[in-house]
Amino acid sequence: MVILLVVIAYFAVLLLIAGLTGRNGSRNEAFFLGNRRSPWYIVAVGMIGSSLSGVTFVSVPGWVRQTDMTYMQMVIGFFFGYMVIAEVLLPLYYRLRLTSIYTYLRDRIGRSGYKTGASFFLLSKLTGAAARLYLVILILQTYVFDRLHIPFWLTTVASVFIVWIYTFRNGIKTIIWTDTLQTVCLVAMPALIIWQLGERLGLSFSGMAQSIAESPHFRLFEFADWNSSQHFVKQFLSGMFITIVMTGLDQDMMQKNLTCRNLREAKRNMYCYGFAFTPINFLFLSLGILLIVAANRLNITLPAAGDDILPMFCTSGELGGVVLLFFTVGIVAAAFSSADSALTALTTSFCIDILEIDSSENLRSKRTRQRVHILVSAVFVLIILMFKELNNRSVIDAIYTIASYTYGPLLGLFTFGLFTRRMPNNRLTPFVCIAAPLLSCAIERTITASTGYRFGYEILMLNGVLTFAGLFIGSAHIDKNNLKT
Repeated sequence: MVILLVVIAYFAVLLLIAGLTGRNGSRNEAFFLGNRRSPWYIVAVGMIGSSLSGVTFVSVPGWVRQTDMTYMQMVIGFFFGYMVIAEVLLPLYYRLRLTSIYTYLRDRIGRSGYKTGASFFLLSKLTGAAARLYLVILILQTYVFDRLHIPFWLTTVASVFIVWIYTFRNGIKTIIWTDTLQTVCLVAMPALIIWQLGERLGLSFSGMAQSIAESPHFRLFEFADWNSSQHFVKQFLSGMFITIVMTGLDQDMMQKNLTCRNLREAKRNMYCYGFAFTPINFLFLSLGILLIVAANRLNITLPAAGDDILPMFCTSGELGGVVLLFFTVGIVAAAFSSADSALTALTTSFCIDILEIDSSENLRSKRTRQRVHILVSAVFVLIILMFKELNNRSVIDAIYTIASYTYGPLLGLFTFGLFTRRMPNNRLTPFVCIAAPLLSCAIERTITASTGYRFGYEILMLNGVLTFAGLFIGSAHIDKNNLKT
């Protein structure tokens, strides 16, 4: 009952923030761009929460057992990806004063490329965000709400309904502030769990630091085995390109940046956000090592799945009831910090890119935006309930794999627009963007079967190269004065 009250109190705070940010009414400009008045430092804090999904909250500590601390190699790549976004993409978006970043594709490479890019984003974000929310709801259901005899469908409907409630009026304007709260909770909760672990093991801060440093899992870099998916070059480049496509070419993340007052503040936000991401991920990985240390000292058998290690510790009573409260708040914050911004970004992209509504303040466009918001929320519920019926986490893994392929065409489309002076064949663009992921999949399977080499996230780069090459074939040179870059 105490846990349920904590969850209700957390939701009440979110609704209070929504009420305060929505006092001046619901306007399209506020929903889509926060009236372009968001303080850059608030945006930076909120973006951390959006990046650290519920999957990250439970998965990153669990990865330590299989891959040690080598995830930090990818995190280093993340920062360089944020630098590219700040210096290449943000100036473009601000110069064109975009609401949806995919509008650039319409002006640069044609209507067909524009619709194709937006469609790939909608497909990837809808399935990916619903999958993340499903996994978090499943954890909450298993460890919290099943004990209260609350059915899964009710937990799902209530969760999505709450997100809809606090985002439907002012969208991104509200999310900038709710995500700030949720980021604070996300970062504080693992820190508090680490503190409780130290208390349980009788370790001071220096003692915990020594235990982490002396652990065989405290291995940051892999340079020896090129075939390993954890090799530094693969991890670094993958981290950089994943950041470029999943932040810089993602309406969800860029929509927050576009709410800043000007380009200078948006760049400031991106650099601070990117810099803060490194120690936060190190914190989660350190938590993973301490959980393994605790299991060895307390003779606790760890679950087979890495994703179950943190939930098992937090709900078993080994660390005390207060840790269960920390875990519940953290997992709820992780769920809603990614779901609310995804819901708003999907609504924005569908309205602007697919329906092409007028983003100005007229009653018809406002009503259309509100209806789309309801529709996307309903689709979220249906997808999550479908995942529950399938009852197989490998389905979610498959969806994440598919999502990694769908960002490749976006990488190829934007790269072609930014770095060439050519116009692709408008009629062939959708076919190129569909063929590139399929061909990437075929190449991956062939190379793995013949050489044993296993692709990691570098498949994203291959996908982007194939898209770029397909667009280049049959394209025509255009005059420099006609380029819209």
